[in-house]
Amino acid sequence: MITHLKPLLLLLFAALTIQSIAQNNGTMKNPDTTPVNDFELERYLGTWYEIARFPHRFEKDLVGVTATYSLKRNGKVRVENAGYKDSLDGKYSTAKGKAKFAGNPAVGHLKVSFFLFFYADYYIMALDKADYQWALVGSSSPDYLWILCREPEMEESVYQSLLDEARKRGYDLGELERVPQGAVGSGQ
Repeated sequence: MITHLKPLLLLLFAALTIQSIAQNNGTMKNPDTTPVNDFELERYLGTWYEIARFPHRFEKDLVGVTATYSLKRNGKVRVENAGYKDSLDGKYSTAKGKAKFAGNPAVGHLKVSFFLFFYADYYIMALDKADYQWALVGSSSPDYLWILCREPEMEESVYQSLLDEARKRGYDLGELERVPQGAVGSGQ
């Protein structure tokens, strides 16, 4: 694992904690992060391409970003986020973590950790339930949002419908950025 990602991930979880405290004090507007029901983890496992995201320091200048989920023997989920620095031919970086259900396994609400026992909410707010080909994911802060797809490119109509869903939920999409993509391993 690239060691420079660990401090950045620690900063992410500290920021999420601080923002969560601020939200609980009523100082922030909370988007609707209600997760999907009838969630099937086995169908969600595998590789997802990051199509769009809010900018954050821990993903700064990363392109070709993927998230791969696999089941561990203990029932938790292994998470591996990977991407290329600056270009699809750039240095390949990975960050490994774990995830577990926040409660009911039929609800798309997980807790994800990349550092020790610090977990952040992972809300699957919209999902292609027919084929598990796209997802809209948020966290407990309105500053975290991802659009994911099983392919490096997403149909524009699907992308626009996910943007509409995020807006309806109260997200300000002014900072949302598209993530340049390519085939897995294209930069290695």
